[in-house]
Amino acid sequence: MSDEQELSFEQAYARLEDIVARLEAGDLSLDESVALYEEGRQLARRCGALLDTAELRVQQLNEDGSLSPFGS
Repeated sequence: MSDEQELSFEQAYARLEDIVARLEAGDLSLDESVALYEEGRQLARRCGALLDTAELRVQQLNEDGSLSPFGS
């Protein structure tokens, strides 16, 4: 997926859920399964990176005193 870096977290996660469902269905050829698995790995990395960025932003806000920690 060439435009993976432009997907929002929600878009990437929804596509990842779709891929997982298709792989779990088990009705794909080996080549299709491998291609979807590779795309899923890229999407999982994208989601992880977006979550890391969001976490860093929250930590920076907490250090500035601009936002109270979750649950406090």
